[in-house]
Amino acid sequence: MTQTRRQFLTATAGLALLPALPRMGVAAPAAHLTVASRQLEVLGKAATVYGITGPDGKPGLMAREGDKFTGLVDNQSGEDLILHWHGQDLARNTDDRTRPNGGVQPTGTQEAYNFPLTPGTHWMHSHTLSEQQLLAAPMVTVEADAGDVPQAVIMLHDFSFRPPAEIAAGLMTAQGHHMAGMDMGGMDMGGTDMSGMAMGGMTHANDVDYDAYLANDRTLADPDVIAVQPGPVRLRIINGATATAFWITAGGLAAQVVAVDGNKVSPIARASIPLAQGQRVDLLVQIPPEGGAFPILAQVENAVMQTGVILATPGADIGKVPESAAIAAPFVDLTFDSSLSSESPLPARPTDAMLHIALGMEQGYRWTINGAAHGEAAPLQAALGSRVEIMFMNPTMMMHPMHLHGHHFQVVDLGLGRFNGPRRDVVMVPPGGMVTVAVDFDKAGEWYLHCHHLYHMASGMMTSVTVA
Repeated sequence: MTQTRRQFLTATAGLALLPALPRMGVAAPAAHLTVASRQLEVLGKAATVYGITGPDGKPGLMAREGDKFTGLVDNQSGEDLILHWHGQDLARNTDDRTRPNGGVQPTGTQEAYNFPLTPGTHWMHSHTLSEQQLLAAPMVTVEADAGDVPQAVIMLHDFSFRPPAEIAAGLMTAQGHHMAGMDMGGMDMGGTDMSGMAMGGMTHANDVDYDAYLANDRTLADPDVIAVQPGPVRLRIINGATATAFWITAGGLAAQVVAVDGNKVSPIARASIPLAQGQRVDLLVQIPPEGGAFPILAQVENAVMQTGVILATPGADIGKVPESAAIAAPFVDLTFDSSLSSESPLPARPTDAMLHIALGMEQGYRWTINGAAHGEAAPLQAALGSRVEIMFMNPTMMMHPMHLHGHHFQVVDLGLGRFNGPRRDVVMVPPGGMVTVAVDFDKAGEWYLHCHHLYHMASGMMTSVTVA
């Protein structure tokens, strides 16, 4: 496949040198985000999805450290909106509708916001089933010490032509459910409690059959081609998928992990990187002096399907990249996190309290926290200003990417002893696994804590932490 002019122009628009980044905040016009439906072509078919565009007409927002989001959200989607500022620790509880009794933004209305932007690779997304319809966008604030390195954002999605409510209904009746690669579509669970099956060899992933996997809204049949020059490029990769974890590879490029979930880690070379739903990774790759075309791939865990983009220097021959890998990827695990060391660890201080979170599954695709679905139990409690450790325990058969709103925690124990783990806002808890994180609750309010698998959250795996 040779690079088309349309692909080259699209790619060039997605890559910006730091001096060209728009300024935001007091000295700049107010930012304006528009949420609206749009048409997308997937597998040769038209699909109606959502989009969030900034004042430059591009998805989401890109800013610099020190800027503020001072602007409007214009909901022209035709649906009520609950928009979450994922990773924005500097936003107050009241700056985000994704809180208990936060209400909705009705369609056809505008809402004003004014909060400092949190440095790093973050994103914004719907907190309802409309997230499945691509209602998400990057929200990147380039760090002050990032240097004049070209930036490219890669947004991953899983895509279905089916409405998300239909997907959810099918899962809740065990239709289309998979276990260890076995289709359970017509199987009657017979009242069986499935909560302990992980220990019986029933670990599985990918409980939704997707039509396609997208990187920057495109499949590998017609990928996004990002124009680059020899030298370093910083890739900011966001897993915006609703039910899919990926393995990220940079092919033959030398690549270093420099940040996860918007937080710096000690640079480390990795050939493949697991990325759970909601997680982000920043890779610094080196384009060789001779140039060329270089696929950046995201392969679905425990499967052969893959998506990705192609980095290409001018005049490079761009070959066809298959949408299926030669062999299935493994299950994602914690080996990657165990190799990371935070460059901005939480300050040393005593732990004031411990919260234990037992993740569970019951018949009928009912996912629970401490035996209760969302709304069935009182919120967890934490004192304002306290250091709290949260221990996640997962006896279920699936990995759960657990996300805390409004805070970045530090991973401190993966069941192998204490360590200076990464700062994150989403941590994967594998089947049969235990993960402990430490968090400083420095903002009052009620903050959601939930699984970032959209259908697990919608089926009950969500609670909240009241900080007062």
